[in-house]
Formats: sequence, C-alpha cells, structure tokens
Amino acid sequence: MMDPEIGKSFKSPIKHSWKSTLLLAYQSLGVVYGDLSISPLYVFKSTFAEDITHSETNEEIFGVLSFVFWTLTLVPLLKYVFIVLRADDNGEGGTFALYSSICRHANVCLLPNRQVADEEVSTYKLEAPPEKNNGSWVKIWLEKHKKLHTALLVVVMLGTCMVIGDGVLTPAISVFSAVSGLELSMSKDHHQYAVVPITCFIIICLFALQHFGTHQVGFLFAPVVLAWLLCISALGIYNIVHWNPHVYQALSPYYMLRFLKKTKKGGWMSLGGILLCITGSEAMFADLGHFSYAAIQIAFTTVVYPALILAYMGQAAYLSRHHKIYTSYQIGFYASVPESVRWAVLMIAILASVVGSQAIISGTFSIINQSQSLGCFPRVKVVHTSDKIHGQIYIPEINWMLMILCVAVAVGFRNTKHMGNASGLAVITVMLVTTSLTSLVIILCWHKPPLLALAFFLFFGSIEALYFSASLIKFLEGAWLPVLLAFFLMTIMYVWHYATIKKYEYDLHNKVSLDWLLALGDKLGIVRVPGIGLVYTGLISGIPANFSRFVTNLPAFHRILVFVCIKSVPVPYVPPAERYLVGRVGPPSHRSYRCIARYGYRDVHQDIDSFESELIARLADFIKLDSSYDTCESSCSVERGERGLTVIGSSSSLMGHPNFEIDVSMAPSSASVEFPGDVNSAELEPVSNEKRVRFFMDDYQGSDLELEDKVREELEELCDAQGAGMAFILGHSHVRAKPGSSFLRKLVIDFGYNFLRRNCRGPDVVLRVPPASLLEVGMVYVL
Repeated sequence: MMDPEIGKSFKSPIKHSWKSTLLLAYQSLGVVYGDLSISPLYVFKSTFAEDITHSETNEEIFGVLSFVFWTLTLVPLLKYVFIVLRADDNGEGGTFALYSSICRHANVCLLPNRQVADEEVSTYKLEAPPEKNNGSWVKIWLEKHKKLHTALLVVVMLGTCMVIGDGVLTPAISVFSAVSGLELSMSKDHHQYAVVPITCFIIICLFALQHFGTHQVGFLFAPVVLAWLLCISALGIYNIVHWNPHVYQALSPYYMLRFLKKTKKGGWMSLGGILLCITGSEAMFADLGHFSYAAIQIAFTTVVYPALILAYMGQAAYLSRHHKIYTSYQIGFYASVPESVRWAVLMIAILASVVGSQAIISGTFSIINQSQSLGCFPRVKVVHTSDKIHGQIYIPEINWMLMILCVAVAVGFRNTKHMGNASGLAVITVMLVTTSLTSLVIILCWHKPPLLALAFFLFFGSIEALYFSASLIKFLEGAWLPVLLAFFLMTIMYVWHYATIKKYEYDLHNKVSLDWLLALGDKLGIVRVPGIGLVYTGLISGIPANFSRFVTNLPAFHRILVFVCIKSVPVPYVPPAERYLVGRVGPPSHRSYRCIARYGYRDVHQDIDSFESELIARLADFIKLDSSYDTCESSCSVERGERGLTVIGSSSSLMGHPNFEIDVSMAPSSASVEFPGDVNSAELEPVSNEKRVRFFMDDYQGSDLELEDKVREELEELCDAQGAGMAFILGHSHVRAKPGSSFLRKLVIDFGYNFLRRNCRGPDVVLRVPPASLLEVGMVYVL
C-alpha cells in the first residue's frame, strides 16, 4: 500500500477490506504486470528465430505452447504467488528484502556500525525460533565462515546488477516488439527504416519525461494494461474458436516430450525464447510493498494468468493452420491479429509496452537507491517526484545512462532475437538469485527443516537452471550484453563497498579519545563560537579523526557540537518515532551531543531543512528527558564517559504499545540504550548474556513539568545557537593504498575508487547540505 505522505515511511500492518483489496488488485495491473502482460508480443517470434522451424505436423508449435503453459504455471503462479510472496520483509519484497531478512536472523551482514539498539526497532522483528531449531547448524555454518558473508553479498549484487540490466533491455524489446506491428502494413524496404527510428523516438520520450514523475499519469496505467489483457484474451478466444478449438490438448506435458524428442539440441536452445513468457514475474515480489499479498495474488490468478494462457493458445491455434512461414513477422503476434482491428491493437500494444517499460525503469531507480543506502553503490542524486506518494523517485544520471543504453540496444540489435537472448539471461539470473535467497529464508527465518528448503531449491532451481543453460549458450547472439553489464556494475559496486568498509575501519582505528575532546579548553587557545556545528561521521562512538584535524588547523568550534551519524539498518523502514538515538558526549557543561539517525533501505531521507528542524527538536526533547545530571563533576569516571543513547520520539507514537516485559538472549555487547523511567520509555540494559527490555507507558505531560534551571539554561543556549546559524562539517576524503599493497589492491583503491569518488556526487549533495553552511575537512586515508 502506498504511503499517503512522503515523510510517513513506517507502515504498520493493515487488514484491507475486500473492497480496498480489489481496488489494490486493479491498481497493481499497471504497476506490477505491465512487463509480464506484453510478453506475447515476442515469445513465439524469439522461439522460432532459427533454432527450430514450424512444420506441418505442428509438433513444434504445440510443444512450445505446452512449455509456455507449464512455465507460467510453475514459476509465476506456484513459485512466486504461493511461496516467494510470503517471504516478505515487513510487507516489502525484492532481492534486498530477502537479504535484509537473512541478515537479521543470522550474523552475516557486512554493514558497518551495527548496534544492539538496532534490534529494538519495531520493524526489526524476529520470530521466536522453536526450542529445537532444525536449521541451527546452517546458521552456525554461515556465521562461522566469513567468506560466505562476502559470497552472499556478491549473490545479492549479481541479482541487483541483472535487474539494472533488465532496465536497459526491457524498454528496448518491449517498444521494439510493439512497433514491429508496422511490418505487416509496410513493405520490407520501408519498415526496416521506420521501426527502429520510431522505437528510438518513443524510448527517448519515455526517459525524457521521467523527471516529471508518474503520479500525474499513473492513474492511466491500470486501464491501459487491463485493456491490453482484455484485448489479447479476446484475440485468443477468437483464434481458438476460428482456427483450432482442440488446441487445448497441447497443454499436456506429453507434447513437451514429443517436442524435445523431435527437435533435440535445437529445441533445448529454443528454450531461451520460451523463457521470455515469464519476464516481469519478479516484479510481483519486488513491488509487493506498494500493494498487498492478497491484491497481487487476486490480480494474477483471476486476470493476468488466464489472459496470458488464452493469448498463447490463440497464437498457437492460428499457427497450427498456417505453415507457410517465409518471414519472421509471419510467426509473430500481429500475424494472428485480424486485419480489421490490427491498427487498434497496435496502438494499445505500444501504450502497454510504454507502461511495462515505465514499471521496470521505476524499479531500477528504486533498487539503485536501496543499493546506495546499504553502501553498495556510488552516491547519486535522488529526486522525489511526488510529495504525496512515497517511493516515487528519479535519479538523473542513471536515467540518461539507461536511455543511451536502451537506444544503443535498439539500434545495435535491430531484432527481437538478440534482444530476447539478452533479456532472457538477465531475467533467469534474477530468478535463480531469488530461489537461492528464498531457500535460506525458509531455513533461517521460517525455521523449516533444511530438507524442505533443499527440495524448494532443487525443484525450482533445476527448472531455472535448464532455462539458464539455454540462454547462456546464446552468449555470442546477444546474451553477452547482460553479462557485460553485470560484470561492469558488479565491479563498480564491489569496489565502492570494499573501499567504504576499509574507510570505516580506518576511521574506527584512528578515532580520537573523549579525553582529548574534553581537554580542549581556554588554556589551549580553543574558542567556542556561537552556533551549532554538525560533525558528520560514520562512527557511532568516539571522536572522528576529521574533527581533530579540523580543530588542529582552526582552533575553534561551535558552542553546541553535535556528532551526527546517518546509518542504514537492515529493515525496510524505521518508524519516525524510533529514528533518532541521542546522547551526550562528555558532561552537560560541554554542550556536546551525539545523534544517530537510522534509516531503512526503503526510507526516504529528509531534506536538510526538515532534518535540521527535526534534529533540534529531538535535542530539545533529549535535554528535557535527561534530568540525571552528574552530582560530582570531579568524578573522572562519570565526567569523561559517553552517556547511553536514548531513542527520542513523540509520546503518541509509543502509546500503541502495551505494557510488557520480555527477555531475549543475545551475545554480550557494550552498547546500551537508556530511557528515563519516569516518562514513556523503553529501557535496555545489557546484562552479561541477556538483556531486559521494559516498556513503561505512564502518561507524559511535557508542558506540565517544571524544568530545572540547568535544563532551562541548556535549552536557551540551544535556541540561541540555532539563531546564530548552523555549520555542516564533512570530511573530504583522499584515498590511497598503503605502501607495499598488491597490484590489485592499488588498482582497486588508487584508480577504481578514486575515479568513482571524483566522478560521482559528493556527500554534501546527497545530504543536501547548503554550500554556504558547508565546512569540508581534508582527510587522507591510507588503506
């Protein structure tokens, strides 16, 4: 279900009425099923490109129809609708949702700066495992071998890269196949000069309009796809009745065996074309967060699946009575369309192909944004195109790159055969990744026996491996493109992630002690200037080295000092009431704080103005709550230690929780999160090997509390500092490999990462920091 407000990222589970579920099912047609519904345009044409021929016996066409029917039944219907859709992550789907669920149930995440407090986010839910967990040995094995953590991330990156590759190929093959209907109305000499230019024009227009967003025309998507599905259903019924009413017999698996027995190697190679009938199936899972499980299930089982089966049966019925095939378009979709309605069908097909392309383009933007939030993709500018509908984003640099690549594919390949080979390999690779990750979810998250997960993996994995092999054999005939794109993108993602982790380790190793900060005073010539200084760092404790470098070169810092850490948590959304962790750095008199802002991989990052206001409000709330001042400031152990961090949020956001107390086992940790017990709070105290979580739900009337003089003074200073202005202190990194490093390490860091860092957006652009308030501190990282 789409969020009505961009700032309202957290979605609590809602039970929809039948009316709202049916409405969501109708809306899902335009967003989820655009790509899948236009596959009849090119499946038969790609399958009969050259590996097999259509003979008088009809064994080939009936065999292909049988393969299409059972592939649609087993993969989209059985695997996705009834199994994979249940592996959601708080209602969200997709590759990162599976990875996020696995990371929360097993310690395999490679994200830095993890905290015990992250596990207390309400969306970080863990199902209580049974006393005897059959999959515990799998979890232990995964956690024990660090190389498996990297291998798991590489698999996720591979799936992500293939989704991005599909974002290049789908618009090209969809629009090209729709426009190719002109072939039947033009001579061969004319149509070859018309189809490609028209395709390129539509693709360019499609990408040029992306920055406007889809919210203004999105209401047209569902009617267009529904009209298309009704159209192909009607054409299918007409062709079945008119040409071959007995075509239903070809749905028997017997015809698959006859097909393979007759065609042998050619039939196996043609599976790469049959595979295209399930392209777009992954969207059912990837777009789950915008709708609901019931809505997507209803839409597919009652509308999409029957329409596709009728469309393929109709084409097969027509071809079973037409065997004189001289050109490729005589076996394509438009050949079975009666001439009287061909132009109308052509127009609907072009509109449906545009809708299907738009869905995959939006999905590409979304998965790149998720990759960036998890530190697996270089920084890019993310523009939110709608203030009302959450999740509609636009990434300018990615948009233009996709457009150039799409046009290049259309101009370079010029036929559905090569485009289909390329698209098929990308699609089936994503499905293999989903099958692998879902198998781990079955064991780790659902706590099912490993044998059940193995059966799931072998059954669906063997089907997909068969199609994968048929697609990979077409490497020189177009399938090389997704492999090349995936290799290029995976190299970028891995280099960026590797250097990001190494930079964090360097910061962690070189952070400055709290004693150093507290020793800075008038005696050392340090001046505290009016205003608020926000020091951005990836660390969740300690003083970052870039701040010590800043003070060394400019012996002054602001009266109010806030160390800000913006971190990602392996959940889709962090509720706004649980986003901020606030604590003190040093004694209250030092006026230094630490604020950790936590975001999920689908969360919308606030613009800088709202973030400033929110941060100041949360600091003020923390000051009001933190009434436990040090009574003896001379006590070094108290004065020089960092206080526990407190989750600061509105009391109304916590009122939905009942009073309860739970104990959960955990590994020992030094992190702590504290809440004062006299207000609405959740108190976490790590005690050796277990922690106790208490929620106190007393009424809190903040306006009725009498503030102490020290609290009032601190709030006044905060208000005065806000009026004096706010400065953003960011590190400007220069990275080089340490002496004696291997050639590969130097290549990755000195050339690869530095090239990406110089040519991608800086952190100030991503954080939307105003240039007038920016202070950059140069830092040399020797990794």
